Parts: sequence; structure tokens; C-alpha cells
Amino acid sequence: MEAGSVVAVIRSPAAILDRAREIADDVLFPAALGVDTSDRVPASHLDLLAAEGFYGLAGPPEAGGLGIEDIATAGRLVEILANGCLATTFVWLQHHGAVLAAARSALRDEFLEPLCRGRIRAGIAIAGIRPGRSPLRANAVDGGYVLAGEAPWVTGWGMVDVVHTAALAEPDTVVWCLLDAVEGPTLAVEPLRMSAVNASRTVHVRFTGHHVPAARVTGSMPYPEWTERDAAGLRLNGSLSLGVAKRCCRLIGPSRLDDEVIACRTALDAGTPQTMPEARAAASELAMRAASTLAVETGSRAVLTTQHAQRLIREAAFLLVFGSRPPIREALLRRLERRY
Repeated sequence: MEAGSVVAVIRSPAAILDRAREIADDVLFPAALGVDTSDRVPASHLDLLAAEGFYGLAGPPEAGGLGIEDIATAGRLVEILANGCLATTFVWLQHHGAVLAAARSALRDEFLEPLCRGRIRAGIAIAGIRPGRSPLRANAVDGGYVLAGEAPWVTGWGMVDVVHTAALAEPDTVVWCLLDAVEGPTLAVEPLRMSAVNASRTVHVRFTGHHVPAARVTGSMPYPEWTERDAAGLRLNGSLSLGVAKRCCRLIGPSRLDDEVIACRTALDAGTPQTMPEARAAASELAMRAASTLAVETGSRAVLTTQHAQRLIREAAFLLVFGSRPPIREALLRRLERRY
């Protein structure tokens, strides 16, 4: 067999999820408290996910991917891994947009197989085009674009090789490009110190006349079309909350919270762009309530840094605001005001 050749190893969804459970319980969860106080996710965690093919979650088997197209199965995989270590899962989850973009762009031959194999690892920069922020602009020039502006909340810096970046171009168009994750005169980063998942090495990126060659552009679309896709793509973030809630349930023992996890998962799986904000809000609120319940069950020891309760409360609080949108925030506030 030639070096670098691709072998498609096809596994059933059940086998993939079973292996994920083993990794979450035997590797990720035992290390979670240590990761929580570290400045980066261990390379061994990400290397293991790559070796298992999980970086190719939605990639085609012929490129080394798992070929999982069912959103419910993908959601269960995210939930299971987050049940082990949220920080590790958070970094890994940012990768998959680049896989999908490479699969349908001119970058396929160069990038798809290495991305699916996890030999090239990706982050994502999307917050620069959301309403209410100083936008990240892509100005067309001969041979590509020049980026100027800011991209908040870019995760995995120092652990990713490329960043799948969205910027606004004229007229009212979103341009996507695959940028090397390397600082320089036109790309500066500011590390962000976060109360949870700090090991994700999340940064604020500033672009100053940063040139992007046309060969690194993965696609473009009208801004209204992007907002529709964004609304439809919020499902997997809800699985992070379910992962935290599920770990709390396992530490608490059997309770009515177990049934609520199942109900939230069902609502997320059945979600539409219209119902997803409420489903996401329900999952986030459940994670916070489950973590609070665990803290009370644990008692005064819950404030010790050696206890998972304090970590899970901070992670649940993080997930109240991560990946949020105005409809999700409004639904969460209604729930919190009604319940408390």
C-alpha cells in the first residue's frame, strides 16, 4: 500500500457510538478535571479522535470519513463526547464545517482527505458576520480578497492548522475561505480567558489587509441565504448541553432528569428552523438545572476544584450563551423567568 493512500473503513452508526462511549468514559472523563485547569486540550485527546475517524464525521468514506449524514446520529456522537470532556469536544466540533466546505469546493483534492483524517485540523471564524458586530469585510482584489476587521471567538488556536472564515463582501454576500492559522503582520490574535473550556484556546482575531488567494475561497452565498442555513445548522450545539446534562445525571443517579434529557434530545432531533430556538433553550436550561442539582447533591464539597460539580456548573453556564442567537436567548429568558 502506498503511503497516504485512502482506505474506506465502513462502520455502523451503532459501532461508532459504542466506540465514542468507550473513549468518553475511559479517556476523556477521567482527565476532564485536569483539562479544565490546563491551557490547552491534550494533543493525545485530539489525536485519538483523529485515529478513530471522528474528524471525518460527515466526510465521505472514500476520503477517510465516517459518512454520517443523519443529524440525529451526529448529535448523539457530539453528546457522548461532551459527556466525557466538553473542552475536547468543543475544539473538535469546530472542525466539521471545513470538511463539508472542502467536499463541495475546488479545495477537495488538496484538503478533503487530510481534513477527514485529522492530519489537517480546522477551526471556524463565523462571528464576524453576525448582526450587531463590527463586520469582517472581504474586499475583492485581483486574484482573491483582502480581509479587514475582526472575528471574535475563534476556538482551537495553536491546535488547528486552518480556520474556515466567513467575511462580508459586496453586494451583501458572504465569502468563505480557508485560512492558515498563523499569526503575522496582517493577522493578530488576542487570547481570551474564559471561566469554562479555557483549554479550548479561544481567541479574538484581527485582520489588517490580510490577503486571501482565490484558490483558498471555498464558496460564497447571498447573506439572506446564509442566515437561513445558520438557523438550520444550530442542532449540534444543543448536543453539547445534553452531554453536560447527561454527565450530571450519571453522577446524581436515577432521577426525573433522565427523562428530561430524552425529551430534549427528541425535540432537538425533530427541530425545524422555527422550533429549534426553543429546543436549544430547553437543552441549555436543563444542563444548568442538572448541574445545580448535582452541586446540591454533592454538598459543600461541590465548591472544591477537585469536584466535577463546580466544573459542570461553569460549563453549563458557558452553554447558556455559547452559539446563541436572539430567538434562543429570548426563549431561555422566558424559561428562566417562568421557572425562577
